[in-house]
Amino acid sequence: MRSVERWGMFEVRLNGHWEGNPFVDRTIQGIFRNEKEEVTVEGFYDGVGEYCVRFMPSYTGEYQYEISGTFSEEVSKGTFQVTEPAAGNHGPVRVVYGTRLAYEDGTPYNSLGTTCYAWVHQDVVLQRQTLSSLADSPFNKIRFCFFPKFYLYNTREPDTYPYERGESRGQDARQQGMNINMKLDVKDEIADIRDFDGYRFNTEHFRKFDRQIKNLMDMGIEADLILLHPYDKWGFSTMSRECDELYLKYVTARYAAYRNVWWSLANEYDLLRQKTEEDWDAYGELIREKDPWQHLRSIHNCMVFYDYNKDWITHCSMQRIDLYKHVEDTDIYEQKYKKPIVWDEIAYEGNIDMGWGNITGKEMVRRFWESVLRGGYAGHGETYCHYQDILWWSHGGKLHGKSPKRIAFLEKIMEETPGGYLKRGEGAFDELVGIPIDQERKCGWGTETHCDYEIHYYGFGRPAFRNFKFPENERYRIEVIDTWKMKVIPVGTFSGKCRIELPGKQYMAIRLIRES
Repeated sequence: MRSVERWGMFEVRLNGHWEGNPFVDRTIQGIFRNEKEEVTVEGFYDGVGEYCVRFMPSYTGEYQYEISGTFSEEVSKGTFQVTEPAAGNHGPVRVVYGTRLAYEDGTPYNSLGTTCYAWVHQDVVLQRQTLSSLADSPFNKIRFCFFPKFYLYNTREPDTYPYERGESRGQDARQQGMNINMKLDVKDEIADIRDFDGYRFNTEHFRKFDRQIKNLMDMGIEADLILLHPYDKWGFSTMSRECDELYLKYVTARYAAYRNVWWSLANEYDLLRQKTEEDWDAYGELIREKDPWQHLRSIHNCMVFYDYNKDWITHCSMQRIDLYKHVEDTDIYEQKYKKPIVWDEIAYEGNIDMGWGNITGKEMVRRFWESVLRGGYAGHGETYCHYQDILWWSHGGKLHGKSPKRIAFLEKIMEETPGGYLKRGEGAFDELVGIPIDQERKCGWGTETHCDYEIHYYGFGRPAFRNFKFPENERYRIEVIDTWKMKVIPVGTFSGKCRIELPGKQYMAIRLIRES
């Protein structure tokens, strides 16, 4: 009997009809049962007469399945065994406490994301280098696109496209799809014209994503899949609603059974001017309907936040809309939307000529600390000039910046936090105080009530000392944290009034831990 671990992926492949257009004309679905669940899953056509159904079991024990549809006159049945999850497999990420994230087994998930929009569209050597860089990084989530990208530093043609090329082989005008003729050269004459059939997927293209999403899953990294984006010269961003919905159904059927998948409906949705809010809501509801496992879903902005109060949205995928203030409002947005705040773009560490791509590593790290201490999650990016225009932000490859290892240091601090979650606590006007989510702290003039665990962060301030006042009958162990040099310096144990000396430089913090 075949076996798969809990929250692994069980796959059934069957041969069937392949005349006409199987992507449109044929259906396949599976029903999977055990003592605790019954799940109906839609399958997909994978080319050359082969159909596939994928399933992620939520429980251990024996399962039965039944596969049917118009793809074949036969019904296929079978059984398989689900074993305990292997080390590192904690299940899909879910929303907990309304505004925090955890794996399904209850393990806290502190999202430390990065962005590599087109890394799967690069050559195999560069893809391998990207995976190697991720393995040596703290990042446990990566954002990337199914569609190729055409933008600054991104002008090369990909090896594969998501749709078949050439004249449509459909049987009627509807199957002509988008059949987009695009001028692919800036010269006066047309250098190359390609037609894409929006009703016929290029399965070779999607098999590349199969491999890399699984590689990320095996590494414990969430795959934040960007479904639509505006940086396009091929016409994928201007498909009809019918083509969009066929694509979304196909992608959901193909990838929902991977436990590490998140759905990002769009990158910078407000630049896709052909789409309306009604379109986006319909697409979001479609993904919610078609995904049996209800993976995290959101939509990402450029200049205008989406209405994250919409029911189909599980968390807020945000980009700064103010040059100077964004992560500093994390706790305000949390109160407004009552959902996890995930800053997927807070500008990029680098040195290109664009203002969004040339902040320092120190500023990147400061934004991470600001976000995390306020109860949110931050996303990294890197855009350093490269002689071959290989920028991590889009192509992947090697990381060159100074922030990743400092973000790893922050991850270690979070692992040491009781309960695994922080929220903003009350503090003085010139500091940011992070406390465990299940505790309260109120600060007044001259007297203070302290939590069992606190982090006082001073950001770009550089005090030479700070005064604290503890109850005489309570003792606190105090540490100074240098967030840039990645050092935790023990100071001692104190009660009553005390003065804590600091080095008078930026990006310092003080950690208080109650001992009695």
